[in-house]
Amino acid sequence: MSDVTPIAAATTEESTQVVAEIVRETVRPGWRTRLAEQPALVLAGVLVVLYAVTVWKDDSLLTVNGVRSILLLACPLAVFAASQTLCMLTGGVDLSVAMTANFAAYVAANQSGRGPWIALAMALGVGVGVGAVNGLAVGVFKVNPLIMTIGMASVLLGVVTVGLRGWLAGSTDVLDVVRTVGSGTLIGPLPTNLLVWTGISLVLVLGLRSSGLGRVIYAVGDNQIACRLAGVRVWQVLLAVYVLSGLLAAIGGLLFSGTTGSVGVDQTNSYLLPSVAATVIGGTSILGGTGGYTGTILGALILTVLNRLLLRLEVSEAFRQILYGLIVLALAWSYVRLTGQKVREGGG
Repeated sequence: MSDVTPIAAATTEESTQVVAEIVRETVRPGWRTRLAEQPALVLAGVLVVLYAVTVWKDDSLLTVNGVRSILLLACPLAVFAASQTLCMLTGGVDLSVAMTANFAAYVAANQSGRGPWIALAMALGVGVGVGAVNGLAVGVFKVNPLIMTIGMASVLLGVVTVGLRGWLAGSTDVLDVVRTVGSGTLIGPLPTNLLVWTGISLVLVLGLRSSGLGRVIYAVGDNQIACRLAGVRVWQVLLAVYVLSGLLAAIGGLLFSGTTGSVGVDQTNSYLLPSVAATVIGGTSILGGTGGYTGTILGALILTVLNRLLLRLEVSEAFRQILYGLIVLALAWSYVRLTGQKVREGGG
């Protein structure tokens, strides 16, 4: 016969339920925890609000052509930002992407007489070659990525400037296939370059999440010393990252030349700093090991819409640039505060 009476048992059960409820309330994640786990929600919310404000100033964004123009201009920026995302995940940066893009676009136009496939192969080869040099310098010779890529940008500027008086002199006709992809319309508000952007996005998002190279990129960015001790050949990872960065820069340059229908020594230079900003706003830490391309996509769209909004303001260009910079800083700071992203301390 049990010594526990029915009343005592009922009281014990009620107490257990009360304790369980208290525990559930205690461990239930708050709104900041939820945002930290799904940072894309923060960026999507910012994009929606910013788009609504821009529509208030420019209702053409509600039309098919308005949406198309945003996607058309966001595509090259997102491709350049893809380069930055890969490099930043390893704790680096690539400030040569703009000049690599300009050089590749010039080579494609200059070699257009030899056929589209040869011209495109040579343009993409420029990107791979520049990326390989950057990767070897950073991975093997331990040159700081910031210094190396700034120096490479200066070298490329000199090469293009000198080449225009010699081996790059001649045709500047953008290839028909590049023009079609860069400025054509797929259907409705969707530009043709969205096909390229979608392909790159799928490869990067799935590759970083699921592939061996993707996982080791995060590991290298988090702690290079630990990776070396674990037997990872860090220099090979960095080489692969910067080669991919150069290749993406070349693709971005081709897309931009197709959009504008021309090539120029400095035509994509205005995309350099926004590509870094889009990556940081998208949640990729410049210290490495944290982030991804999904956030970068939203960051590129946010900056494109922001630029459209500022162009509609009746202010001077200087004030517009100041406002642009302040808003970018505010977005980056707000993202860190809302998602709880912390700055890593210690070795890497």
